[in-house]
Amino acid sequence: MEPFIKWAGGKRWLVSDSAFSLPRFSGRYIEPFLGGGAVFFHLQPDAAILSDLNVRLIEVYQAIRNDWKKVQNELYRLQKKHSREFYYQERSRKRLTKHTRAAQFIYLNRTCWNGLYRENSKGQFNVPIGTKNKVIMDNDDFKMASDILSRADVSANDFEHTMSQARDGDLIFLDPPYTTAHNLNGFLKYNQKIFSWDDQVRLKKCISLALDRGAKVILTNADHSSLHELYNDIAKIKSLERFSRISGKSAFRKITSESLFLFE
Repeated sequence: MEPFIKWAGGKRWLVSDSAFSLPRFSGRYIEPFLGGGAVFFHLQPDAAILSDLNVRLIEVYQAIRNDWKKVQNELYRLQKKHSREFYYQERSRKRLTKHTRAAQFIYLNRTCWNGLYRENSKGQFNVPIGTKNKVIMDNDDFKMASDILSRADVSANDFEHTMSQARDGDLIFLDPPYTTAHNLNGFLKYNQKIFSWDDQVRLKKCISLALDRGAKVILTNADHSSLHELYNDIAKIKSLERFSRISGKSAFRKITSESLFLFE
């Protein structure tokens, strides 16, 4: 199943890459940086622990899991009303119930510029309208998404808290926030703003502790020498190429690379 949310840095491309595979595991699937959940929805595990620091994003998954019909019905209503003027009205509107906030999030995600999620200093979503007008997609299956999510514990938490729950037999998939646009130019300076170097070091410590408890771990991260040096004592590192589509201008969309870290 494909994700119903588009997310910057999402891993739809990864699950279709022949070089990527998940090891067999007997326990739970754990994903602390959920985002669009491409790997989770691809795998459809029997039991999972999912988290993300974005409270609004997590609320969407909880709403779909708990009452997908209400969310879908609200999306149909938003589809009928969609226009440039309505988009900006809805962007500034505060919804009062969980299912209407979830539908609003999905609506904005699908009609904003390039599916980005960005907030201003006041915590308000501020991405301008995009070129796509379709709110309900042909491949939407919120019932199936709800069924898959019903087997998961979904919460808004820091990765360290989520990873501390990993035990023998569990599999942790990690996709921390980073950009590959600065792999060779200003990586540390730019990425420090979205996921600090201290966070990277803290993540490695959490990985080591989880491995000691018997969990299996897979990490995707920027293809940069500083990260290779950080992990070269505990991981095998593969470089994977992909086509970057995040830029609004086709001239800046190009082949880029990311690293896949495999832990024994």
